[in-house]
Amino acid sequence: MAEPDDPPHDLGRLVEVLDRHRVDYLLVGGVAALAYGANRPTEDADCVVRRERSNLDRLAAALRELDARLRVAGLSDEEARRLPVQIDAAALESAGMTTWMTDAGPFDVLAGLEGADGRLVPYEELVERATVVEGHGVAIRIAGLDDVIAAKERASRPKDAEALPELRALRDHRDNGRP
Repeated sequence: MAEPDDPPHDLGRLVEVLDRHRVDYLLVGGVAALAYGANRPTEDADCVVRRERSNLDRLAAALRELDARLRVAGLSDEEARRLPVQIDAAALESAGMTTWMTDAGPFDVLAGLEGADGRLVPYEELVERATVVEGHGVAIRIAGLDDVIAAKERASRPKDAEALPELRALRDHRDNGRP
């Protein structure tokens, strides 16, 4: 949930910075669901990134440009800004998931998506099923709809369970040849 002092969600800026730094990433979660036609609003962006060192170096540079700071429950954005955090490839590599507040809003970086079998599906597999959509004046790479659904099915959060009927209906429309 967004706090009053949080920067507004600016997906266009986030994508522009990631692309300019040539980060290999896929947007997932609520942003991907919106791109497929879902109506549920989202207040953050989630992505899965290629975990090789050079890509994590580029991601770290993008995060620094976005003035990223850890998003920590119980701390305001101003308090989080004062935490001593090193943003580099080594730190990103050691974490499977990091949650950030940036000047473009909340941004979560994931090592992969949980698949239907419970296995963490990495970027390299997800990208094979990914889709590119036009949005915010740029091409946005998003995880495949089936991967988004599988991850939400495996999650134990109420908001993911609430999103599933709409996502399944979108998949059914797609599978039946409807736009």
